[in-house]
This record gives sequence, structure tokens and C-alpha cells, in this order.
Amino acid sequence: MEVRQLQTFCVLAEELNFTRTAERVNTVQSNVTSQIKALEEELGSPLFDRLAKRVVLTDAGRRFLPHAEQALAAMEQGQRAVKFDAEPSGPLRIGSPESVLTYRLPQVLQMYRKRYPKVELIFRPYGNEPFSELFESGRLDMAIRMSDTAGGGQVLAERLRLERVFFVAHPEDPLAKARAVQPKDLEGQVLLLTESGCSYRLKIDQMMASFNIRPGNVTEFSSVEALKQCVATGMGIGLLPEIVVAAELKKRQIAVLRWTGPKLDIATHILWHKDKWMSPAMQAFLDLLRQKLQEPEGCAADEKQGASRRNGKSSL
Repeated sequence: MEVRQLQTFCVLAEELNFTRTAERVNTVQSNVTSQIKALEEELGSPLFDRLAKRVVLTDAGRRFLPHAEQALAAMEQGQRAVKFDAEPSGPLRIGSPESVLTYRLPQVLQMYRKRYPKVELIFRPYGNEPFSELFESGRLDMAIRMSDTAGGGQVLAERLRLERVFFVAHPEDPLAKARAVQPKDLEGQVLLLTESGCSYRLKIDQMMASFNIRPGNVTEFSSVEALKQCVATGMGIGLLPEIVVAAELKKRQIAVLRWTGPKLDIATHILWHKDKWMSPAMQAFLDLLRQKLQEPEGCAADEKQGASRRNGKSSL
């Protein structure tokens, strides 16, 4: 079993097209076909079904894929450990929520790029797949996650900061003018929320279930930017981190509801696999996050108290 065969297999599993795979691995289509055929013969099972013009992974191919990705990731990790030594270099794959990537990381990335030009930064979204699997397969080296708790098992986590999360609405919305907004006030309202699986979406779902609240309608968004713009046009009540709506709050295009229900704030963590080699590129990224994003000791408790006071009596 050759490295080239595994690389070709993984690309074909992603593209499901022999022509595009050949372009990506810089070879001709006949070589892709022969490499896949040799790999299938060695494994004793077909990895792809060729159905007319379609290419589909077989059950065996789906089972083999994570192992192939893990093998390639381990080889790359070993090469980086030997080749790059102490200088941050090579690819660094980071998973991050849109809100953190857009509003917290630009300054960090600008500084990182300036200090470590040999590192190839790659940002990828992640869904509900366990982080341990994402790290072990090499699809991610590190991940930023917004959650009340993080880490455990094979995954290490370090808390960076607490993010304030608000209910927001158009300034003329009746709830925006209310002196206090309780969970029961969401009954029958149009709610504009991020997709299921988002950390602060999960908190509001749990809260509404515990208070037996039924909103009038829930509209889901995959983009916090689109959600924010819909709030600004008066389409409904949104739930977003303060960093996403800070500019609109200053311009009074959006108003924060004076929420008196359960706290909505959520922590941001950086995650990595406990058994993976901490490459110089990973260590440099972690150090810069600590420098630019991590709250000083004691700030977390102060922020929680301040958030409670603001939720009860907001000046925004």
C-alpha cells in the first residue's frame, strides 16, 4: 500500500470524479484508475461503485476512508516534526464558528501571518462530528468552540474568554421598549436563530423547553450576518453574541432586550488532541490566542457579575 494510493483515494472520495481527482493530484486519469484498482486489489474489496457517469463510495470505501485520512495525517505530522524542527511551518488546519472567525480572529491572524509566513493557515467548518475524530483524521489540528464546557476524553480544552450573548430586535419592536423581558414574553414571537447545533442556539432551545415556551415561528440561519441583517429590518427577535452586533448597537440600528431570564453568555475555548504532537505552528497559534483573546485571571467572575447586572438593567 503506497502513500500515493492513499492520497488519490482520499481525493477521489471527496471529488467523486476521476477527472477532477487527476487534476488535483497532478496526474492523468488513467493513473488515478490504476492506483485505485491496485488499492482495491490489495484490500480485496471495491472501494467505489462506477454507476454510469457517477462515482459512489461503497460501504467498504466509507469504512476505509477515516483510516486512510488518519494514516496520511500521521505521516504528515511525522514529516513536519522532522523537517520543520522548531520553526512554525507547513499547514495548520483550524475549525472555528463564523462569529469568532469574523469578529475575534482577524487581528490574531494578521499578526500570525506576519510572524510566521511559512505557515499555511486553513480554516474549515465543523458540524456535529466528535472533535477527537476530526483531530485524529487530520481534518483539523485545532478548533475554537463556543460552549459552556469543552474537552474531555481525548480532547484538551483551554478557556479563552466569556462572550456576552443578547436577545436583539429592531429598536421599534415592542420588546425592545419593554423595561424587562422574561422568558414568557417570547411566547408567540418570531425568533431568528442560528442552525441547530450552534452552542447558544442549544441554550435557548433548552431554556424554552424548560419554560414550556412556544414561539410563533422560528427562522433558522446558517450565517450570523444574514441573521443580523434580518433583525435590523424588523423581521423578529434574534439571539447573537455581542461581538456580532456591536457596530449596529452603536448606530442604534439594533436594540438589546433587557433580558431577566437565565443567563445566555457562553465561553470560547481552544481545543486540540491530547496525544497529537504540538507542532511549532500549533504552539505559536495557541500562544497568540492566549496573548490576544484570553481574559486575565479574575475577569471571568467579574464579567459574569457584570453580565447579570446588565441583563437586569441594560443601558444599551
